[in-house]
Amino acid sequence: MLQMAKVGSRDIVFDLGSGDGRIVIAAVKDFGAARGVGIELDPIRILEANALARNAGVQDRVEFRQQDLFETDLREASVVTIYLGDAADLKLRPKLLAELQSGARVVSHAFDMGDWAADETRTVSGRLIFLWKMLR
Repeated sequence: MLQMAKVGSRDIVFDLGSGDGRIVIAAVKDFGAARGVGIELDPIRILEANALARNAGVQDRVEFRQQDLFETDLREASVVTIYLGDAADLKLRPKLLAELQSGARVVSHAFDMGDWAADETRTVSGRLIFLWKMLR
């Protein structure tokens, strides 16, 4: 997902439903993103993500927030990654369109966004990955 979004040193990557934080950590550690933000409801997963970030040595460039992803301000994100499901993706779509700046990228693992045609689609390990680029 991060490779497909072409994450680089100027990106701020938000992972919605970040779980153990692996995407956010990889964005910073492996792709050199400026910052990573994980949004997760489960406080245990937040603790786990913070521990993994410390172990990876990237705790100064990542943040994990216990928040509802539908209430999270996404305006600073240049890349948003999601693995949520069809219904959640469709519910999230208006928020992405309203808050993300031109040039931002959205990458979804396995689930599309209805009639919002992806700019790119790939199959990775038997699963579809969708990429949308925000243009204004």
